[in-house]
Amino acid sequence: MSHQTTFASRAQQAPPAPEPEYGPPPGVLVLRLGRALALPVRRRSLIVWLLIAAAVLMASAATLTVGNLGISIAQLPSVLSGGGEATDRFVLSRLRGPRLLVGAGVGAALGIAGALFQAVTRNPLGSPDVIGLGAGAGAGAAVAALLVPGTVPVPVGALLGAGLAIGLVALSTGTGLRHPGRLIVAGIGVAAMAQAFTHFVVAVIARDEATSLATYLNGSLTARDWEHAGIIWGALLLSLPVLLYLAGPVRLGEMGDEISQTLGVPAKATRTVAILMSVLLSAAAVSVAGPISFVALTAPQIARRMAGAGGPSLVLSAAVGALLVVCADLVVQQVPLGEGLPVGIVTMALGGLYLGHLLIREWRKGTL
Repeated sequence: MSHQTTFASRAQQAPPAPEPEYGPPPGVLVLRLGRALALPVRRRSLIVWLLIAAAVLMASAATLTVGNLGISIAQLPSVLSGGGEATDRFVLSRLRGPRLLVGAGVGAALGIAGALFQAVTRNPLGSPDVIGLGAGAGAGAAVAALLVPGTVPVPVGALLGAGLAIGLVALSTGTGLRHPGRLIVAGIGVAAMAQAFTHFVVAVIARDEATSLATYLNGSLTARDWEHAGIIWGALLLSLPVLLYLAGPVRLGEMGDEISQTLGVPAKATRTVAILMSVLLSAAAVSVAGPISFVALTAPQIARRMAGAGGPSLVLSAAVGALLVVCADLVVQQVPLGEGLPVGIVTMALGGLYLGHLLIREWRKGTL
């Protein structure tokens, strides 16, 4: 009895056990927007994003200041605030400002589109171009510019062509946009047919008038205006709520359908919405700048390797995509070797170099 009493008294005097503390894993920060939204961010990803954002700002400043018509760095703050000389204001508002914003927006849209597509198809070499979007846009542009000139604007024709190509792909799979394997196979077939049609129109039907179309088919930021900037940035802003919703489910989806379903994420619905958003963002980019190749393919891969993360990073992919396009456009404006080229030619070269780097890297690792 005395032992029981002593044990009971000690239990009453003992301090209560501390409650377990739950928090983010090491190296992860939680960014909160009020009480409704909490975004976990890896510390390394945040640092890399800040570095890439700084690089985008530097490339943007170079775009506005370098060259014969460049605004001097000392006058740039004044011109950006609406002051400065009339010539500098003209360069900012008519020549380089809209072009810069369109390039950054197009790169961001393509980076996000590629990250979504690669995540839900689990294919690191996938992009919206694989399923025929770029080729369909080229065919639509060829029809608008060469077969029915003046009837439909070329960007509208490109957008319609891209939509038609994706529609044909969805019909060909028999399951819409839900089956990644069928999607890629059908997309390759539709892309081949669209490219064949474009070459036929350019080479046979309207050979003499095709010169003006060649620049657009390779992706160009020449003669962009504020309307084009409004289109691409409007598309990005309108897609923001859906992208915030998709960020978590898409990351879980890379673990497999069974695991994501167990965790309460509808795998098929997530895949369909993600591919649809990828297509819409790519179509918006194509409508204002033409088919700019390799950005949607390489930007997400560069973002993953820089962040050291296994899953997709939509924000970082957008930043890398913007940097690639802005730097490519800086090359075609200021570097003599690339001066006057469509920006898509430079991104093709960058993409080819990057794929060559990956090939050599995997060969040295013995995985090829």
